[in-house]
Amino acid sequence: MSEKLFALDIGTRSIVGIILVQSGEKYHVADILVKEHKERAMVDGQIHNVLLVAQLIQEIKEELEKTHGPLTKVSVAAAGRSLKTEQAVAKIDIKNRPILTEDDISRLELQAVQQAQQQLLQNKDDGTQSHYYCVGYSVLFYRLDGEEIGNLLDQQGEKAEIEVIATFLPRVVVESLLAALKRANLEMEALTLEPIAAINVLIPPSMRRLNVALVDIGAGTSDIAITDHGTIVAYGMVPTAGDEITEALSDKYLLDFPVADLTKRKLQTEEEILIQDILGFDQYFPRNEVIDSIRPAIRQLAEAIGDEILRLNNQRTPKAVMLVGGGSLTPDITKEISEVLQLPSNRVAVRGIDAIQNLTKEEHIPVTPELVTPIGIAIAAKKAPVQYMSVTVNGQVVRLFELKEMTVADALLAANIRAKQLYGKPGAALSVTVNNQSIFIPGEHGTPSKILLNGEEASTKSLIRSRDNIQIIMGKDGEAANAIVQDLLDDALFKRIMINDVAFSLKPKVFVNDNIASYDHKLQERDIVRIEVAETVEQAFLFCQQKYVLKNFEPFKIKFDGKEIYLQQFTNELSLNGIPSKLLAAIH
Repeated sequence: MSEKLFALDIGTRSIVGIILVQSGEKYHVADILVKEHKERAMVDGQIHNVLLVAQLIQEIKEELEKTHGPLTKVSVAAAGRSLKTEQAVAKIDIKNRPILTEDDISRLELQAVQQAQQQLLQNKDDGTQSHYYCVGYSVLFYRLDGEEIGNLLDQQGEKAEIEVIATFLPRVVVESLLAALKRANLEMEALTLEPIAAINVLIPPSMRRLNVALVDIGAGTSDIAITDHGTIVAYGMVPTAGDEITEALSDKYLLDFPVADLTKRKLQTEEEILIQDILGFDQYFPRNEVIDSIRPAIRQLAEAIGDEILRLNNQRTPKAVMLVGGGSLTPDITKEISEVLQLPSNRVAVRGIDAIQNLTKEEHIPVTPELVTPIGIAIAAKKAPVQYMSVTVNGQVVRLFELKEMTVADALLAANIRAKQLYGKPGAALSVTVNNQSIFIPGEHGTPSKILLNGEEASTKSLIRSRDNIQIIMGKDGEAANAIVQDLLDDALFKRIMINDVAFSLKPKVFVNDNIASYDHKLQERDIVRIEVAETVEQAFLFCQQKYVLKNFEPFKIKFDGKEIYLQQFTNELSLNGIPSKLLAAIH
C-alpha cells in the first residue's frame, strides 16, 4: 500500500514543492516543482509577507494537483536561518554547601539556557518576537572556581558555573507558516526544522554517535547542524552563502546578478565559460581562471562556515563535514573547508539525493544536493513528525512545540518559571568589621524545590508527554546569618604557656563597638570588632594578670655618691624556651 506525501521547502528565494510516494520503507520522488518569489516576501527564513507566500504556495499546489490529484495536507520546515543561537553562563555559590548532584547540575544548565533566552529578548530587533522555543543546547564548559573542569558532579569549591550554547526558534516563525498554509487551503500535517530534515535522511541515528557537521549552503545563509553522542547537539547559521560567490563574479566581470548566477552554475559543467558583461561584450574565459578570480570569496565562505562549526562544536574539529544545498556546488568549497578545519580532504564531501537510502526518482528529476532538504522534509515529517503538546505546570496550561524529546526543563521554560525559583532564597548575610577589615558572614543556603511529574518525584531532565501534570513544591528559604564572637576566633589565637612552671591560658580580648565582649556575644549588622592578642612576652604577662612579675626584670640599681650604678649580676634573667630573651620577644 503506497502513500502520497506532499512537502514544501519555503526558502528565501524560492519555494520547492515535492510529491513523494512511500511504499513501506522505500520512497519514490514522483514530482518536484520550484517557483521563485516575485517579491522579497521572505527575509532570513521568516515570512514577512504572508499573502505573497500563500499565493505562491497556492500556485504550486494547484499545478501539482493537475497531475497528482487533490492535496489537502502538507509537511513543512522552519528554516535553519530563522534559528537564533546564543551563548550564556550561569553561576552558583557552592561554598559551605553539600557536593553537587546531577539535579543541581541540571538546574544550573536550565538557568544558563534561560539566561541565553533572556539575552535574546534583550537583543531582539522585532518587538513581536516575545517567545522562543528552545530546540536544543549543549554545554561548552563546566568551571569550578574559575578553572575549566570535566564534570561538576560530586565537586566542592566556592563557585560553580556552566556555559552553554542554546538554539531557539522564534514562535512568530511557526505562526507565520501556519497562517500562510491556511490561506492556501492547506493543513499542516507535520513540521520540522530544515537541519533536522537533512540530517534525518543523510545521518541516521546509528551514525549520530559520531561528531559530524552537516552544512546546508543556500543562497543567503549557510545552516549548520552537528551530531555527537547519538543526538543533534547544536544548530547554527552564518549569513554567508552562495550569493556572495555570485556577487564576486558580478563585481569581477561586470555582470548582472542573474547572469552572474547562471555563470556560476556553468562552472560545474563547462571548461570554457562564455561571459557577456553589462556593456554587451562577449568573451571566453578558462574555467580555472574564473575560479581563481573568485577564490577570495570562496575562501571567505569556507572560513565563515568553518569558524561557526568550531564555535558550535566547542572549538573541536568534527570527524567529517557533509555539504548540501545549491551553494555546496561552489567550486573547491570542500577543499577550502577541509583546510580551514584541518581535515583530510576526503572528510569533507558534497552529498546529493543519491546518498539517501531507499530512494528512487523519476528520470526528469536531477541528482543534486539542492533537493536533499526538500526530500528530507517529506521523509522526516513522516518518520518523526513534530507536533504540539499541552502540559500543566502548577495549574497553568502551556503548549510546547515538539522539536525533540521534551523534558520538564522545556515545560519550565515555556511556563516562564525561572531556574532560580527552584531553590529557596539564601538567607541575608551579616556584615561586620574585624580589626579594620570588612567580613561578610553568609546566610544559610535555601533548600531545593521538589518537582513532581504526575505525582511522582522527577528532575528537570525527566521526559514528558502531552497532558502531563508538573507541580513545583518550592524549597525553603535559608536562615539569615547568625554569628557570635567565638565564630570570629581562630584556634591559633588560643595559646597555652608556662610562667615559672605554672600553666596559663592565653586568650584573646574582644571589644565590640569599643566595649569588652564575651565570646558568646551575638553579633549585629555593622558591628565593629577589635580582637587583641598577646604577641610578646611582656603582653603575655599582662594578659595572664602577672603584671607584678614585670618588676622582677627592672634593672638592679644602687646610688653611690649620688650616682645610679647598674649592677647586671644582680638583675633577674628572662628566658624563652630555655634561651635568654627580652620582654619584647615574640611568642608563638
